[in-house]
Parts: sequence; structure tokens; C-alpha cells
Amino acid sequence: MNYLIEKLSQPWPWYVAGPLIGLTIPFLLLIGNKAFGISASMRHICAACLPAKIPFFQYDWKKEVWNLFFVGGVFAGGIIAAIVLASPDPIQIDDQLRAELYGYGVTNISSLMPTELFNVNSLLTVRGFFLMIVGGFLVGFGTRYGGGCTSGHAIMGISSLQIPSIIATCCFMAGGFIMANFILPFILTL
Repeated sequence: MNYLIEKLSQPWPWYVAGPLIGLTIPFLLLIGNKAFGISASMRHICAACLPAKIPFFQYDWKKEVWNLFFVGGVFAGGIIAAIVLASPDPIQIDDQLRAELYGYGVTNISSLMPTELFNVNSLLTVRGFFLMIVGGFLVGFGTRYGGGCTSGHAIMGISSLQIPSIIATCCFMAGGFIMANFILPFILTL
């Protein structure tokens, strides 16, 4: 059992993880012509919980309940990984990045979410407001405006050779590079 936990807690090589992710798409298409994506689950939850007469939420969400179970499995898997497969070792980051983060006042980088950036008190600061509130809104708005999330476009869309998904994925990557190299350093100095 310890051997299995040890193997699961290590990063999987690309030649194992990539094909497993890639084979999910034909599997979903074969078992019922299902499209992979995470952001649609929010629409399904809203349609199930909000009986309002909003046209966007008036559809048979019960046909897509499998997606809610999938998202629940992702959430449960994350909790299990954080508890059972958590590594006692500190997070490995490049020394240059560590020095850059120290320059921004981010010194507690022992977890994936530095407490200087992600806590209730920082939510009341300008920096926290931009990182959590504005950032969350932009992710949600962009997902809806772009017709899907990164997993839907990059995994499902590209594998089914959809030109809009290829363009969207290129834009995701360009936006990520711009954000990480130009906008985030500015926000961290606030």
C-alpha cells in the first residue's frame, strides 16, 4: 500500500499523463457523445438550483448530471490528494523566482497559496481585491464570453480539431504569459 501511495504522490511523466487525458475525449464521445469541460457544470448547478425563468437556464440539465459527478470527483480527488498524498517537503521553486517573490513581500511560499496573498485580511487590500475579486470575475466572464474554459477548449476542442478552440488556446497561453510577466508584477507591488 505504501508503494502505491509513494508512486501516486510523484508527478507522472508526460508520456503517461498526456495519453490518459487525451484518451478521455474519445471515451466520452463513445459512451454517449459527451463533451468534456468543467465550466458548463456551473450552468448545470444554476439551472438545478434556480427555478427562475431565465432563458439561459431553461434546459434539461438532468441530461448533463454526469458532468456534475465528474466535477465532484475532481473536487474529491483534490481533497484526497491534499490529505493522503501531501508531501512533507517544501514546495520546490526556482531560486530566482523565490528572490523575486521575496521582493514583492511574499515570503511564506511553503504552500501553493501564499498566505500573504490569499487570506481573508488580504481580501480587504487593493492587491487582494485585484487578485481574488477582479481576477475571479475575469475568469468567469472570460469563460462565458469565450464559450468554455481552458480544459474544454484545450483538451476537447483541439482534439476534435475545432479552429475556434485552437485560437482560444493560443490566446489563453498569450494571456498567461502577459499576465505572469507584466500585469502580476504590477499588482504585487500594490
